[in-house]
Amino acid sequence: SFEGQHTVAVQQGLRMGMILFIVSEVMFFFAFFWAFFTSSLSPVFNIGGVWPPAGIEAISPWGLPLLNTIILLSSGASVTWAHHAIVGGFKKEALVGLIITVIFAVIFTGLQGFEYINAPFAMSDSVYGSVFFMATGFHGFHVIIGTIFLSICTFRLYLDHFSRQRHFGFEAAAWYWHFVDVVWLF
Repeated sequence: SFEGQHTVAVQQGLRMGMILFIVSEVMFFFAFFWAFFTSSLSPVFNIGGVWPPAGIEAISPWGLPLLNTIILLSSGASVTWAHHAIVGGFKKEALVGLIITVIFAVIFTGLQGFEYINAPFAMSDSVYGSVFFMATGFHGFHVIIGTIFLSICTFRLYLDHFSRQRHFGFEAAAWYWHFVDVVWLF
């Protein structure tokens, strides 16, 4: 039976659809980066002409943000390990890699929430707070979506829905996860 197996044309369509979806998401994040760079490279007079605005204490990139970066990049490595395990036919290793990835994602989300609670500024404090919370919040939303996507893939892998040759659902999740990683680095 070929139940659940798509033709080559459908597979190509799914791949192109996922690529175009990720490209459209890149455009969303580009808008946030544009807002940040416009505000930081040429601060306007009504925020004192300085960046960050006067009275705003910026979060040090060497504390929690660095830890979150390490966690997210480690999750990118573990999802790649899981992919290589699927292609190699090593289901147990693939499951371990996916479970580790999901755990890293949950830790990242928890630490991001902790950072929000303890931030020395709010969204309404200035353009700095607005851009910070909008960009990192939108990214956090993508991390949550990616975590759900990878959790479903973990369950599907457990149920033997993926084979060495046919595992596009997982590949799409891995592409999405790497997109989330790259966006965080910017």
